[in-house]
Amino acid sequence: MSAEIICIGTELLLGDILNTNCQYLAQELAGLGIPHYYQSVVGDNLQRIHQVIEVAASRAEILIFTGGLGPTPDDLTTEAIASFFKTPLEEKPEIIAAIKAKYASVGRKMTANNKKQALIPVGANILPNPTGTAPGMIWEISYSGKTLTIMTFPGVPSEMHRMWQDTAVPFLKSQGWGQNIIYSQMLRFRGIGESALATKVDHLFDLSNPTVAPYASKGEVRLRICAKAKSETEAMALIKPIAEEIQNIAGLDYFGKDEETLEAVVGKLLSDRKETVAVAESCTGGGLGSILTAIPGSSKYFLGGIIAYSNQVKMALLSVNESTLNKWGAVSHPVAREMAQGAKQKLNTDWGISITGIAGPDGGTDTKPVGLVYIGLASPDGEVESFECRFGKDRERSLIRYLSSYQALDLLRRKLLTL
Repeated sequence: MSAEIICIGTELLLGDILNTNCQYLAQELAGLGIPHYYQSVVGDNLQRIHQVIEVAASRAEILIFTGGLGPTPDDLTTEAIASFFKTPLEEKPEIIAAIKAKYASVGRKMTANNKKQALIPVGANILPNPTGTAPGMIWEISYSGKTLTIMTFPGVPSEMHRMWQDTAVPFLKSQGWGQNIIYSQMLRFRGIGESALATKVDHLFDLSNPTVAPYASKGEVRLRICAKAKSETEAMALIKPIAEEIQNIAGLDYFGKDEETLEAVVGKLLSDRKETVAVAESCTGGGLGSILTAIPGSSKYFLGGIIAYSNQVKMALLSVNESTLNKWGAVSHPVAREMAQGAKQKLNTDWGISITGIAGPDGGTDTKPVGLVYIGLASPDGEVESFECRFGKDRERSLIRYLSSYQALDLLRRKLLTL
């Protein structure tokens, strides 16, 4: 058996509202061990809702609907479900009474169109809504030789969450679900592409329990390890040896798991070593400092930064030599090194990091195109290094700045781990 999520609302298709309900329900289904292979989004149109129901009912046994339970003419979910299964609607007096009471509690009267929310298919049970006016339903119905369980929820996330936890979860557990869970762990990597990492761990993609799947995101690659078991402890036991194998294969390209961010990992490394860092930024305009200070307690290891856009500021505040700037230009290995050393010395820290580059959209040349960035790193032992990065001239300015900041952090992480 499997479940399918169907979200109804033209506003979702237009992108006016972020569809967080799908993410929430998917996570909840995994926690109950209910397989879930498809999600659908459909607008407020009776015929198209029928089409979605027909497909979903052919491949799933639990259909979960969100949205379209309001009192206005474009709220069609209940009507569409009832008409698809050729079942009449009946008005539930207890729903009307509950709606009237909720309006009365805030000094208002129920309007006539709210009666629409009291209609549910004959044979369906009410799924109460403690916080809103739109109840849902739980309906078990025979269709094409199998039993379908249909559940409807309003689109308002807070109402849907409450109804799911109060009524839907206990119902599903009473039907035997929740005996197993689907638990996953996400491993996170930097400095390696998705295809390169996939090649290294290709032999793990054929596993059945746990399963391994790759994901690419902005500046990093992720591998999800997913296990099905009777408890989280058992699932973690299945995941652990696979995670350890992957980490050994990836080496320094692996930086954390699940919600561990690169900035948090770097912060912990600095804290554990009782070392401090300062930054000198040109093209990122304070982005690196902002990332570092997003972590609570970062004042223990991050002492400050200097945003040095102009050459004059680079010379005055970071002690970059004028001759270096004249010979190599602001975007260069030597300037990145002198900026990093200057930040370290001026703020009296153990580490200094610098970023200088061309984020665009203008300012690039044939020899120094947009996306060219140099990162400097000054270590406690006096070593000063620089690294050239080419992030691509066709990328947006904000993305180049983002990638530059995180590349600088990753270089520091690797250095901290190897010293």
